[in-house]
Amino acid sequence: MDPLTSPLLKRPASYDADLTATDAEVAAIVQLARDRRARTIVIGSGRTPRARETSRLIESAWDRAGGATLDTITWPETGASWLRHASRFAVANPDLWVMVGPATGWAQMTRRLLWSTPWSPARTLATAAIGDPRTLALVGLPNLDGLAGATADGASWLVADDSLMHPIHTEDRR
Repeated sequence: MDPLTSPLLKRPASYDADLTATDAEVAAIVQLARDRRARTIVIGSGRTPRARETSRLIESAWDRAGGATLDTITWPETGASWLRHASRFAVANPDLWVMVGPATGWAQMTRRLLWSTPWSPARTLATAAIGDPRTLALVGLPNLDGLAGATADGASWLVADDSLMHPIHTEDRR
């Protein structure tokens, strides 16, 4: 993996899936957050209609579960630097961050977060589209240790030891 020399990708992702999260995926993200004893979250998403809808679904489910959403922010799929978006995303310092959206925007936002903020992948949950190995490769697994999320069918995934693992199905943990 090339070292992160810029938040900008040399070229956009060729697949950029823009998926609305499934009910099972949203439920798994909420359960993962509860398992981590989170009380507060900040949700960041791309600006596509499906990413925004997923953000709304997660916020609603989290609120119903008794959690508090400190902020929701969006980022563009293309931009000059993402510094303003990254700073706003990180400043609230929630128990957990939640990330949603297509690969290109997410990767560039994440690269900026790593470069310029105290954001931690280990305090972050993400959706199935972000958990795609091709998407994670845009940032590099060594840079994402601890990032976790849910698959569309409600299973979980985790980046650990430079690998993407699918350790558990969240329903099995209840």
